[in-house]
Amino acid sequence: MGDAMSTHLMNTYTRQPVAFVRGEGAYLWDEHGKRYLDAVAGVAVNGLGHAHPRLVKAISEQAASLIHTSNLYRVLRQEELAERLCSLSGMDRAFFCNSGCEANEAAIKLARMYGHGKGIDVPTIIVMEKAFHGRTMATLTATGSRKIQAGFEPLLAGFARVPFNDIDAVRQVADHNKNVVAVLVEIVQGEGGVNVLGADYMKQLRQICDQQGWLLMLDEVQTGIGRTGKWFGFQHSGVVPDVIALAKGLGGGMPIGACLARGTAAEVFTPGSHGSTFGGNPLACAAALATLDAIDQEGLLENATRIGEHIRVGLRAALGSLPGVVDIRGEGLMIGIELDRPCAELVAIAREQGVLINVTADKVIRLVPPLIYGQAEADALIAAVASYVTLFLTQAA
Repeated sequence: MGDAMSTHLMNTYTRQPVAFVRGEGAYLWDEHGKRYLDAVAGVAVNGLGHAHPRLVKAISEQAASLIHTSNLYRVLRQEELAERLCSLSGMDRAFFCNSGCEANEAAIKLARMYGHGKGIDVPTIIVMEKAFHGRTMATLTATGSRKIQAGFEPLLAGFARVPFNDIDAVRQVADHNKNVVAVLVEIVQGEGGVNVLGADYMKQLRQICDQQGWLLMLDEVQTGIGRTGKWFGFQHSGVVPDVIALAKGLGGGMPIGACLARGTAAEVFTPGSHGSTFGGNPLACAAALATLDAIDQEGLLENATRIGEHIRVGLRAALGSLPGVVDIRGEGLMIGIELDRPCAELVAIAREQGVLINVTADKVIRLVPPLIYGQAEADALIAAVASYVTLFLTQAA
Protein backbone atom coordinates (compact mmCIF):
# COMPACT_ATOMS: atom_id res chain seq x y z
CA MET A 1 0.00 0.00 0.00
CA GLY A 2 2.74 2.43 1.02
CA ASP A 3 4.66 2.13 -2.27
CA ALA A 4 1.51 2.49 -4.36
CA MET A 5 0.68 5.69 -2.47
CA SER A 6 4.07 7.30 -3.08
CA THR A 7 4.34 6.89 -6.86
CA HIS A 8 2.84 10.32 -7.54
CA LEU A 9 5.31 12.14 -5.29
CA MET A 10 8.35 13.69 -6.94
CA ASN A 11 11.45 11.73 -6.10
CA THR A 12 13.08 14.38 -3.90
CA TYR A 13 13.55 12.41 -0.67
CA THR A 14 15.22 9.14 0.24
CA ARG A 15 12.53 8.30 2.75
CA GLN A 16 12.91 5.83 5.59
CA PRO A 17 10.47 2.88 5.38
CA VAL A 18 8.20 4.04 8.18
CA ALA A 19 5.06 6.21 8.40
CA PHE A 20 3.83 7.74 11.65
CA VAL A 21 0.14 8.10 12.39
CA ARG A 22 0.11 9.53 15.91
CA GLY A 23 2.33 11.35 18.36
CA GLU A 24 2.19 12.30 22.02
CA GLY A 25 4.88 14.12 23.97
CA ALA A 26 8.30 12.74 23.05
CA TYR A 27 6.88 9.63 21.32
CA LEU A 28 5.56 8.66 17.87
CA TRP A 29 3.57 5.61 16.77
CA ASP A 30 3.74 4.07 13.31
CA GLU A 31 0.88 2.54 11.34
CA HIS A 32 1.55 -0.86 12.96
CA GLY A 33 1.30 0.55 16.49
CA LYS A 34 5.03 0.46 17.23
CA ARG A 35 6.25 3.25 19.55
CA TYR A 36 9.38 5.35 18.92
CA LEU A 37 11.31 7.74 21.16
CA ASP A 38 11.72 10.90 19.07
CA ALA A 39 15.15 12.59 19.10
CA VAL A 40 14.66 14.28 15.71
CA ALA A 41 11.52 16.35 16.44
CA GLY A 42 10.78 16.89 12.75
CA VAL A 43 14.40 18.14 12.45
CA ALA A 44 14.34 20.61 15.34
CA VAL A 45 10.75 21.70 14.68
CA ASN A 46 8.52 20.05 17.27
CA GLY A 47 9.89 21.80 20.35
CA LEU A 48 6.75 21.04 22.35
CA GLY A 49 6.79 17.42 21.23
CA HIS A 50 3.64 15.99 19.67
CA ALA A 51 -0.02 16.86 20.38
CA HIS A 52 0.85 19.44 23.04
CA PRO A 53 -2.55 20.41 24.53
CA ARG A 54 -1.85 24.16 24.52
CA LEU A 55 -0.78 24.11 20.87
CA VAL A 56 -3.67 21.87 19.77
CA LYS A 57 -6.15 24.17 21.52
CA ALA A 58 -4.68 27.37 20.00
CA ILE A 59 -4.68 25.93 16.47
CA SER A 60 -8.22 24.54 16.66
CA GLU A 61 -9.67 27.69 18.23
CA GLN A 62 -7.95 29.92 15.66
CA ALA A 63 -9.01 27.69 12.76
CA ALA A 64 -12.62 27.98 13.94
CA SER A 65 -12.53 31.79 13.79
CA LEU A 66 -10.06 32.81 11.05
CA ILE A 67 -7.35 30.95 9.11
CA HIS A 68 -6.20 33.43 6.47
CA THR A 69 -7.07 36.93 5.31
CA SER A 70 -4.20 38.71 3.56
CA ASN A 71 -1.42 41.17 4.23
CA LEU A 72 -3.59 43.66 2.35
CA TYR A 73 -5.14 44.13 5.80
CA ARG A 74 -3.96 44.38 9.39
CA VAL A 75 -3.48 40.96 10.98
CA LEU A 76 -3.86 41.20 14.75
CA ARG A 77 -2.17 37.90 15.60
CA GLN A 78 0.79 38.92 13.44
CA GLU A 79 1.14 42.25 15.25
CA GLU A 80 1.01 40.44 18.59
CA LEU A 81 3.66 37.90 17.52
CA ALA A 82 5.96 40.61 16.14
CA GLU A 83 5.80 42.44 19.46
CA ARG A 84 6.59 39.23 21.40
CA LEU A 85 9.53 38.25 19.21
CA CYS A 86 11.00 41.74 19.21
CA SER A 87 10.80 42.01 22.99
CA LEU A 88 12.45 38.57 23.41
CA SER A 89 15.23 39.31 20.91
CA GLY A 90 15.89 43.04 21.23
CA MET A 91 14.96 43.55 17.58
CA ASP A 92 12.72 46.37 16.29
CA ARG A 93 10.67 44.87 13.45
CA ALA A 94 9.58 41.51 12.04
CA PHE A 95 8.69 40.21 8.58
CA PHE A 96 6.77 36.92 8.51
CA CYS A 97 7.05 34.15 5.95
CA ASN A 98 6.55 30.38 5.98
CA SER A 99 9.92 28.65 6.25
CA GLY A 100 13.59 28.97 7.08
CA CYS A 101 14.82 29.45 3.53
CA GLU A 102 12.24 32.23 3.09
CA ALA A 103 13.46 33.91 6.28
CA ASN A 104 17.05 33.76 4.99
CA GLU A 105 15.91 34.92 1.56
CA ALA A 106 14.33 37.97 3.22
CA ALA A 107 17.60 38.64 5.07
CA ILE A 108 19.60 38.39 1.82
CA LYS A 109 17.22 40.77 0.01
CA LEU A 110 17.36 43.15 2.96
CA ALA A 111 21.19 43.14 2.90
CA ARG A 112 21.30 43.81 -0.85
CA MET A 113 18.84 46.68 -0.58
CA TYR A 114 20.85 48.07 2.35
CA GLY A 115 23.98 47.89 0.16
CA HIS A 116 22.36 49.66 -2.78
CA GLY A 117 21.25 52.35 -0.33
CA LYS A 118 24.94 52.90 0.46
CA GLY A 119 25.80 53.15 -3.24
CA ILE A 120 27.33 49.68 -3.58
CA ASP A 121 26.54 48.25 -7.03
CA VAL A 122 27.32 44.58 -6.31
CA PRO A 123 26.39 44.10 -2.63
CA THR A 124 28.22 41.03 -1.32
CA ILE A 125 27.42 38.82 1.69
CA ILE A 126 30.07 36.80 3.52
CA VAL A 127 28.97 33.20 4.15
CA MET A 128 30.69 30.18 5.71
CA GLU A 129 32.00 26.85 4.49
CA LYS A 130 29.69 23.94 5.50
CA ALA A 131 26.80 26.41 5.99
CA PHE A 132 23.24 25.44 5.18
CA HIS A 133 20.71 28.22 4.57
CA GLY A 134 18.08 26.56 2.38
CA ARG A 135 17.29 25.41 -1.14
CA THR A 136 15.90 28.46 -2.94
CA MET A 137 18.32 29.91 -5.49
CA ALA A 138 19.73 32.59 -3.20
CA THR A 139 19.91 30.36 -0.13
CA LEU A 140 21.48 27.40 -1.93
CA THR A 141 24.10 29.81 -3.28
CA ALA A 142 24.74 30.93 0.30
CA THR A 143 24.91 27.27 1.41
CA GLY A 144 28.45 25.85 1.61
CA SER A 145 27.75 22.48 0.00
CA ARG A 146 28.43 21.55 -3.61
CA LYS A 147 25.99 18.64 -3.26
CA ILE A 148 23.10 21.07 -2.63
CA GLN A 149 24.18 23.34 -5.51
CA ALA A 150 24.98 20.75 -8.18
CA GLY A 151 22.69 20.93 -11.17
CA PHE A 152 21.24 24.33 -10.31
CA GLU A 153 23.86 26.59 -11.89
CA PRO A 154 24.14 29.42 -12.73
CA LEU A 155 24.32 30.37 -9.06
CA LEU A 156 23.81 33.94 -7.89
CA ALA A 157 26.65 36.43 -7.67
CA GLY A 158 27.24 38.47 -4.52
CA PHE A 159 28.55 35.91 -2.00
CA ALA A 160 32.06 35.55 -0.56
CA ARG A 161 32.85 32.32 1.31
CA VAL A 162 35.19 31.95 4.29
CA PRO A 163 36.07 28.99 6.56
CA PHE A 164 33.83 28.51 9.63
CA ASN A 165 35.20 29.90 12.90
CA ASP A 166 38.15 31.69 11.20
CA ILE A 167 37.97 35.37 12.12
CA ASP A 168 41.18 36.25 10.24
CA ALA A 169 39.59 35.08 7.00
CA VAL A 170 36.74 37.56 7.61
CA ARG A 171 39.31 40.33 8.25
CA GLN A 172 41.05 39.52 4.97
CA VAL A 173 37.80 39.83 3.04
CA ALA A 174 37.16 43.14 4.82
CA ASP A 175 40.57 44.41 3.65
CA HIS A 176 40.19 43.35 0.04
CA ASN A 177 36.49 43.39 -0.86
CA LYS A 178 34.80 46.76 -0.58
CA ASN A 179 31.45 45.42 -1.83
CA VAL A 180 30.69 43.49 1.37
CA VAL A 181 27.51 44.66 3.11
CA ALA A 182 26.74 41.81 5.52
CA VAL A 183 27.78 38.52 7.10
CA LEU A 184 25.31 35.61 7.25
CA VAL A 185 26.20 32.90 9.76
CA GLU A 186 24.71 30.11 11.88
CA ILE A 187 25.56 30.26 15.62
CA VAL A 188 25.58 26.46 15.51
CA GLN A 189 25.82 24.84 12.09
CA GLY A 190 23.10 22.19 12.03
CA GLU A 191 23.43 20.42 8.68
CA GLY A 192 27.19 21.14 8.75
CA GLY A 193 27.64 18.84 11.75
CA VAL A 194 26.59 20.70 14.94
CA ASN A 195 29.59 23.05 14.76
CA VAL A 196 29.41 25.71 17.50
CA LEU A 197 30.71 29.28 17.10
CA GLY A 198 32.38 30.50 20.29
CA ALA A 199 31.49 33.73 22.12
CA ASP A 200 34.93 35.21 21.32
CA TYR A 201 34.40 34.73 17.61
CA MET A 202 30.96 36.36 17.82
CA LYS A 203 32.35 39.37 19.71
CA GLN A 204 35.10 39.89 17.16
CA LEU A 205 32.66 39.45 14.27
CA ARG A 206 30.36 42.09 15.77
CA GLN A 207 33.36 44.43 16.09
CA ILE A 208 34.35 43.95 12.43
CA CYS A 209 30.73 44.51 11.30
CA ASP A 210 30.59 47.74 13.32
CA GLN A 211 33.91 48.99 11.92
CA GLN A 212 32.91 48.19 8.33
CA GLY A 213 29.24 49.19 8.49
CA TRP A 214 28.13 45.63 7.71
CA LEU A 215 24.97 43.94 8.92
CA LEU A 216 25.51 40.96 11.22
CA MET A 217 22.82 38.50 10.09
CA LEU A 218 22.23 35.30 12.04
CA ASP A 219 20.54 32.25 10.61
CA GLU A 220 18.87 31.03 13.81
CA VAL A 221 16.42 28.80 11.95
CA GLN A 222 17.65 25.73 13.85
CA THR A 223 19.08 27.38 17.00
CA GLY A 224 16.22 29.81 17.68
CA ILE A 225 13.16 29.45 19.95
CA GLY A 226 14.76 27.66 22.89
CA ARG A 227 16.72 24.93 21.11
CA THR A 228 20.03 25.91 22.74
CA GLY A 229 18.58 26.70 26.18
CA LYS A 230 18.14 30.43 25.45
CA TRP A 231 15.43 31.99 23.32
CA PHE A 232 18.11 32.65 20.68
CA GLY A 233 21.59 31.23 20.20
CA PHE A 234 23.18 34.68 20.13
CA GLN A 235 22.13 35.23 23.75
CA HIS A 236 24.92 32.89 24.93
CA SER A 237 27.54 35.39 23.74
CA GLY A 238 25.62 38.59 24.49
CA VAL A 239 26.40 39.77 20.94
CA VAL A 240 23.31 41.35 19.40
CA PRO A 241 22.87 40.91 15.63
CA ASP A 242 21.21 43.29 13.16
CA VAL A 243 19.09 40.64 11.45
CA ILE A 244 17.81 37.22 12.60
CA ALA A 245 16.21 34.48 10.49
CA LEU A 246 13.80 32.18 12.35
CA ALA A 247 11.54 29.24 11.47
CA LYS A 248 11.59 25.55 12.49
CA GLY A 249 10.68 25.62 16.21
CA LEU A 250 8.74 28.90 15.98
CA GLY A 251 5.35 27.32 15.18
CA GLY A 252 5.77 24.13 17.19
CA GLY A 253 5.18 22.20 13.95
CA MET A 254 3.11 24.72 11.95
CA PRO A 255 5.01 26.25 9.01
CA ILE A 256 6.09 29.79 9.91
CA GLY A 257 9.27 31.80 9.40
CA ALA A 258 10.34 35.27 10.48
CA CYS A 259 13.05 37.75 9.61
CA LEU A 260 13.70 40.13 12.52
CA ALA A 261 15.80 43.28 12.25
CA ARG A 262 16.88 46.23 14.37
CA GLY A 263 18.12 49.76 13.86
CA THR A 264 18.91 50.78 10.28
CA ALA A 265 18.25 47.26 9.02
CA ALA A 266 14.67 47.37 10.35
CA GLU A 267 13.91 50.39 8.14
CA VAL A 268 15.29 49.04 4.82
CA PHE A 269 12.12 47.46 3.45
CA THR A 270 9.31 49.76 2.34
CA PRO A 271 5.87 48.87 0.90
CA GLY A 272 6.45 46.74 -2.21
CA SER A 273 10.02 45.68 -1.28
CA HIS A 274 9.05 42.21 -0.17
CA GLY A 275 5.97 40.14 0.59
CA SER A 276 4.39 36.76 1.18
CA THR A 277 0.80 35.67 0.57
CA PHE A 278 0.66 33.31 3.54
CA GLY A 279 3.31 35.01 5.67
CA GLY A 280 2.06 35.76 9.19
CA ASN A 281 -1.41 34.30 8.66
CA PRO A 282 -3.60 34.13 11.79
CA LEU A 283 -3.37 30.33 12.10
CA ALA A 284 0.43 30.14 11.97
CA CYS A 285 0.77 33.13 14.30
CA ALA A 286 -1.64 31.61 16.83
CA ALA A 287 0.50 28.45 16.81
CA ALA A 288 3.67 30.50 17.33
CA LEU A 289 2.16 32.51 20.18
CA ALA A 290 1.03 29.31 21.91
CA THR A 291 4.51 27.83 21.41
CA LEU A 292 6.17 30.87 23.01
CA ASP A 293 3.67 30.74 25.90
CA ALA A 294 4.35 27.06 26.53
CA ILE A 295 8.15 27.48 26.44
CA ASP A 296 7.88 30.37 28.87
CA GLN A 297 5.31 28.94 31.28
CA GLU A 298 6.63 25.38 31.32
CA GLY A 299 10.26 26.39 31.93
CA LEU A 300 11.46 24.77 28.72
CA LEU A 301 14.54 26.99 28.31
CA GLU A 302 15.88 25.77 31.65
CA ASN A 303 14.80 22.24 30.73
CA ALA A 304 16.68 22.35 27.40
CA THR A 305 19.82 23.53 29.20
CA ARG A 306 19.62 20.95 31.96
CA ILE A 307 18.53 17.94 29.90
CA GLY A 308 20.93 18.81 27.06
CA GLU A 309 23.86 18.95 29.47
CA HIS A 310 22.69 15.71 31.12
CA ILE A 311 22.65 13.97 27.72
CA ARG A 312 26.13 15.27 26.77
CA VAL A 313 27.59 14.28 30.17
CA GLY A 314 25.99 10.82 29.91
CA LEU A 315 27.22 10.29 26.35
CA ARG A 316 30.74 11.46 27.26
CA ALA A 317 30.82 9.05 30.19
CA ALA A 318 29.67 6.14 27.99
CA LEU A 319 31.55 6.96 24.78
CA GLY A 320 34.25 9.54 25.56
CA SER A 321 37.14 7.07 25.77
CA LEU A 322 36.00 4.88 22.88
CA PRO A 323 38.36 4.86 19.87
CA GLY A 324 36.42 6.27 16.93
CA VAL A 325 34.54 8.93 18.89
CA VAL A 326 36.01 12.29 17.83
CA ASP A 327 33.84 14.73 19.80
CA ILE A 328 30.58 15.12 21.71
CA ARG A 329 29.40 18.73 21.53
CA GLY A 330 26.49 21.10 21.24
CA GLU A 331 24.40 23.65 23.08
CA GLY A 332 21.17 22.87 24.94
CA LEU A 333 19.14 20.24 23.10
CA MET A 334 21.23 20.48 19.93
CA ILE A 335 23.76 17.69 20.31
CA GLY A 336 26.39 16.28 17.95
CA ILE A 337 28.40 13.08 18.32
CA GLU A 338 31.19 13.10 15.75
CA LEU A 339 32.73 9.76 14.77
CA ASP A 340 35.88 9.16 12.70
CA ARG A 341 33.92 7.36 9.96
CA PRO A 342 30.61 7.62 8.08
CA CYS A 343 27.77 6.33 10.26
CA ALA A 344 24.51 6.87 8.33
CA GLU A 345 23.60 3.20 8.91
CA LEU A 346 23.05 3.98 12.62
CA VAL A 347 19.75 5.67 11.73
CA ALA A 348 18.16 2.38 10.63
CA ILE A 349 19.71 0.45 13.53
CA ALA A 350 18.21 2.93 16.01
CA ARG A 351 14.84 3.03 14.26
CA GLU A 352 14.51 -0.74 14.38
CA GLN A 353 15.03 -0.47 18.14
CA GLY A 354 12.35 2.26 18.39
CA VAL A 355 14.56 5.37 18.58
CA LEU A 356 14.62 8.16 15.96
CA ILE A 357 17.99 9.83 15.40
CA ASN A 358 19.63 11.70 12.52
CA VAL A 359 23.07 11.63 10.93
CA THR A 360 24.40 14.74 9.20
CA ALA A 361 27.71 15.67 7.51
CA ASP A 362 28.25 11.87 7.05
CA LYS A 363 29.95 11.33 10.41
CA VAL A 364 27.90 13.30 12.97
CA ILE A 365 24.96 11.87 14.89
CA ARG A 366 22.64 14.83 15.45
CA LEU A 367 20.19 14.73 18.34
CA VAL A 368 17.57 17.50 18.43
CA PRO A 369 14.86 16.14 20.75
CA PRO A 370 11.71 18.03 21.75
CA LEU A 371 12.34 20.64 24.47
CA ILE A 372 9.88 18.79 26.72
CA TYR A 373 12.22 15.79 27.24
CA GLY A 374 12.29 14.59 30.84
CA GLN A 375 14.94 12.66 32.73
CA ALA A 376 13.44 9.31 31.69
CA GLU A 377 13.53 10.13 27.96
CA ALA A 378 17.07 11.54 28.29
CA ASP A 379 18.32 8.42 30.09
CA ALA A 380 16.66 6.13 27.53
CA LEU A 381 18.26 8.11 24.70
CA ILE A 382 21.73 8.04 26.31
CA ALA A 383 21.55 4.27 26.87
CA ALA A 384 20.26 3.59 23.36
CA VAL A 385 22.71 5.82 21.48
CA ALA A 386 25.66 4.67 23.61
CA SER A 387 24.87 1.02 22.86
CA TYR A 388 24.41 1.53 19.07
CA VAL A 389 27.60 3.58 18.75
CA THR A 390 29.66 1.18 20.88
CA LEU A 391 28.48 -1.81 18.86
CA PHE A 392 29.01 0.01 15.56
CA LEU A 393 32.58 1.07 16.40
CA THR A 394 33.68 -2.20 17.97
CA GLN A 395 32.22 -4.33 15.16
CA ALA A 396 33.92 -2.16 12.57
CA ALA A 397 37.24 -2.51 14.40
